[in-house]
Amino acid sequence: MNRAQPQDWYRLQTKGDGITLIDEPHIEEFYRCNIWHVRGRDGDMLVDSGMGVVSLREWVPLVTERPLEAVASHTHFDHIGCHHEFDCRSCHEAEAAILADPTRAATLADPYVTDEIFTTLPPEPYESARYAVKSAPATRILQDRDRVDLGDRSFEVIHTPGHSPGGIALWEEATGILFSGDIVYDGPLIEDTYHANADDYVASMKRLLDLPVRVVHGGHFASYDGERHREIIRNWLESKGL
Repeated sequence: MNRAQPQDWYRLQTKGDGITLIDEPHIEEFYRCNIWHVRGRDGDMLVDSGMGVVSLREWVPLVTERPLEAVASHTHFDHIGCHHEFDCRSCHEAEAAILADPTRAATLADPYVTDEIFTTLPPEPYESARYAVKSAPATRILQDRDRVDLGDRSFEVIHTPGHSPGGIALWEEATGILFSGDIVYDGPLIEDTYHANADDYVASMKRLLDLPVRVVHGGHFASYDGERHREIIRNWLESKGL
């Protein structure tokens, strides 16, 4: 398989509302994390940071322009790979231990990280068998209803366990914007990780259903509007007989 050049690893797409989508187009879509950069008056927020196989700070100047809080929606390998590159790192208390000690098993790098998840391999010296997320101990521990304040905009932390115990969503009530992480997005949802919990998943979905969202930016796949958000959750709940 061919290898990509580092300057070609990331792709940026402006989404409006001061939001930029950063992703890794050489990873198969199912495994490709959405990295969200949010511009505020006093600082910026980064929601997730990709696999970490190419430096985000070195190759995406956008993330170094201003003070930035790197928030982990959860601690699976595809979401926290570059968190160690940032001085201000946040995650929910339930997964702080994984962010500090991100073993291959704890981050799901085992068994998912193989050459087959790429359409083009990362630059040398990357090897899938040796891939590991670097330790990035949280500098801020988040709990339900905490806020990430960017000066002129504020995001409420919503604890959404189910996919993983420390999953969070970020809700900006003033604009109706929801960053949903991996609890809900417009694609196949993963409910069988080693630390998933079915009852928690149902409770999290019911909680998110009631939000008056305008647009949802998920951890994977394309963004969607409030009508689609409610349709996805209602269909999911119906599939569980609820």
